[in-house]
Amino acid sequence: MSPVRVDDAHTGSFVKVFGLAASKFPGCGRFSPGYTERVPPVDNYLVCASQRSGSTLLVESLAATGVAGTPEEFFQEFPSSSHSPQPREWFADVDDPQILDLLAEVDDGVVDGRTFAQWRADVLAEGRSANGVWGGKLMWNQTPLLITRARIGSGSLRAAIRALLGSDPLYVHVYREDVVPQAVSMWRAVQTRVWRHDGGQDADTAVYHAEGIAHLARILLQQERSWRDWFVAEGIEPLEIEFAELTKDPSGTTARVLSALGQDPALAPPPPLKPQSDARSKEWVERYRDDAVRNGYPQ
Repeated sequence: MSPVRVDDAHTGSFVKVFGLAASKFPGCGRFSPGYTERVPPVDNYLVCASQRSGSTLLVESLAATGVAGTPEEFFQEFPSSSHSPQPREWFADVDDPQILDLLAEVDDGVVDGRTFAQWRADVLAEGRSANGVWGGKLMWNQTPLLITRARIGSGSLRAAIRALLGSDPLYVHVYREDVVPQAVSMWRAVQTRVWRHDGGQDADTAVYHAEGIAHLARILLQQERSWRDWFVAEGIEPLEIEFAELTKDPSGTTARVLSALGQDPALAPPPPLKPQSDARSKEWVERYRDDAVRNGYPQ
């Protein structure tokens, strides 16, 4: 017997009445014949990640459903420039001209003069879908920007998130077990400034540099450690999504998040993005692993 789906007009929650078949979406709960589960709707969720972890694939898949907010990186822009971190800003403590010469100069940009109230209103409006669900994405390196925006004197990230959203969101942790392809992907993106792939052929002028990749690997490893330490310190058990799971089954993984939000998992769309990894990336990964063994780089 197939599931019968009924929308609850009063709460917007999703009611699932299951027959003999178990759920096709892992992590959606345990079901038995005739079992009915009401999943409470979730108003807000926050995808916590680091760069090149697959989070863009997930949030764009969720946005495509029309019922899971319009999650974006609302916290990446510096108020002093209205820019997200620029290539050389990722290497602010590096003075190697061989690396810096591969990266674009810093653009001063323009100051974002919005008050916290104005910025908050914009973020909430931009991240919310018609059914009232809000979604956003936060990288660890962006947490100081959120805390500063929210003017949290204690420096508490959780207090800043609550100041923005009014309460705790559902936390979704997207991570990548293998930092080497993650750092290689980021090194290419930082050079080319191409952070997403729509299926077209982008001119890729990126140049391999082992120390550039190693520098980013250290940043990514630290970001992931920081997220895990923070979840433990705050007693938060996020919904965990690993890169390999996400890329192997994007629709199934999106369905799992939809279920956790109290939305219909059947709305999970085909993946909206093409993988950016290619033969060149794979070659650089193997080349870097050899360099890492010889030079003690992180991997």
